[in-house]
Parts: sequence; C-alpha cells; structure tokens
Amino acid sequence: MEELRFETPDGVRLAGYRWDPEGDPVAVLQITHGISEHARRYAPVAERFAAEGWVVYAHDHRGHGGSIPEGGVPGHMADSDGWERATEDLHRIHREIRLRHPGLPVVLLAHSGGSFMAQRLLAQYPDDFDLVALSGSNGKPPPIAAAGRLVTRLERWRRGKDASSPLIQKLSFGGFNDGFEGRTEFDWLSSDPAAVDAYVDDPLCGFPLSTQTWTDMLDALPELTKPRQLARIPKDKPIYVFGGDRDPVGDQGAGLRRLVDAYKRAGLQDVTLKLYPGGRHEMLNESNKDEVIGDLAKWIAGRLPEKEERADDAE
Repeated sequence: MEELRFETPDGVRLAGYRWDPEGDPVAVLQITHGISEHARRYAPVAERFAAEGWVVYAHDHRGHGGSIPEGGVPGHMADSDGWERATEDLHRIHREIRLRHPGLPVVLLAHSGGSFMAQRLLAQYPDDFDLVALSGSNGKPPPIAAAGRLVTRLERWRRGKDASSPLIQKLSFGGFNDGFEGRTEFDWLSSDPAAVDAYVDDPLCGFPLSTQTWTDMLDALPELTKPRQLARIPKDKPIYVFGGDRDPVGDQGAGLRRLVDAYKRAGLQDVTLKLYPGGRHEMLNESNKDEVIGDLAKWIAGRLPEKEERADDAE
C-alpha cells in the first residue's frame, strides 16, 4: 500500500491510499468509506482486487482518519458545507485518478455515508464512474427526518459547530443495537465478533460527528432521490445495491428496496439489489464477507467492457 496526499481547493490535505497489482492494471476501483471510520479498514477488499489486476484507490474523508488535521476535531468536516465539500473531494480525486489511468474503467465502491455521497455524484457528475456499487445505503428519508434537521440546528446553536452532541448521537444511533447481542455498542455492524472488536479497538472509529457535519448531511439527504436528480443519471448506468436485511441503516432492507425502486421508476435499466439474510451493516466485514466480495466481483465482471472495446474508446 502506498500512502498519498490530495490537496483540496480550500487547503485541506486529505490522506489517500493506493494498492497496485503486480503488472499493468486492468481496471480501477475507487473506495469511499462511511462516517466515523477510515479508508484503511478496506485494505482486505483492496488487496483482493489488486491480486486480480486492479489498481485500487481510497481516501479518508475530511475529519476522518489521516485527514484529521493536527489539533482538529474528529467528525468535523468544515465550519460550513462540509458534506458538500467532502462530496466534491470524492469527485476531484476521481478526476485525478482518470488522468493517471486514461482508458481504464473506474468502478466506485461506496459504503454507508460514502454511499450517500455517491448517490449525489450519480446525479451531479453522471459520467464520473463506469459502474457504481452502494453498500449499507438507504433511499428517501422518512418524514421524521425533518425533525432531526431541526434538532441538529438547535444543538449546533447550543453547543457550537465543531462540538458533538450526545442528544444527536442518541437520536441517530441510539436504537441501532436493539435486537442484537448487546456485547458492545456496535454489534449492529457485523455478526463477526472479531470484526466488531476491531472497530471498537480502533481509535479512528466510532467517534461522533460534529453538529455542523450532522446539519450538512441531513440537509443533503432529502435531495438525493428527488425525481429531478434521478433524471440526470444515464439510463444505462449499472448500479449495484447490496446490504444485510438486519441493517438498521437500511431499515432492515426496506430502505434499499425503496432506493432501487426509485432508480427503476426513473428509468434506470441496470439496477441490481442483493440482500443478504441475517446480514448487518458492514457486509464487507460480515462472517460471509468472502461471498459478499465474490458476488460484487462477479457483478462487476459481467458489466466491464472488454479490453478491445476500451482500446477503441480510448482512440
């Protein structure tokens, strides 16, 4: 793994990572992680694809992992528009990857919070990625989410932009562990105890977001599945939506079905839903992760253009 740095227009230095195959790469996988975690957790996925000839890139979002500045607050993306800035970071890094690897197809694998950024990019920059895979995602927020937006604003006023809020944390994640073992606060992530323990023991995981980051994110979510946004996505764009049917982020699978239904109503012709029985939020860290990664690889392989076609397109 090679460590990289990406500079943003507003002066933030983002930590990035690259995994290279032994020979010339056949394609590019760009990974974008979720909130309250970091990109290096996806090393096993990156290594598996690199072993198959892919070059893999990932970066830590603002306020996460190696992108937290010295003295900075984990989970605080910016004093304003942090979610939009982080989404634009993903786009800019993608454009840099394209310049480094002209002619190669680029696949985006986006998890949880990163999947919502990917949903935004599908409409804002519809030509960015050849294929998009969304993990641990959700569709249109329920009506009660509007109350959450009000709470975040009140807590931002009360506690400050870069402060966390126990109230927001309780309202957002408080019930996620209900119905699970209760061995830790994060059993909802995976049925594999070792994977959960690794998350709990990782100082770069599990931290709360700032009130400003929550405000920015919750403001962005209702726009993602509006018809005018979905209409901008190319009808032949391949999208793979996968998750567990016990994932509270995806409403135990119901949210993923809503998302796929919204894409199909918008006329998208190649949308695949894969729900894993008993699976929790992090299917890439679940007890059947080898099956999950294998299914993802098969879906990608069935949609990548042949090498000869890519060469013709590059001419």
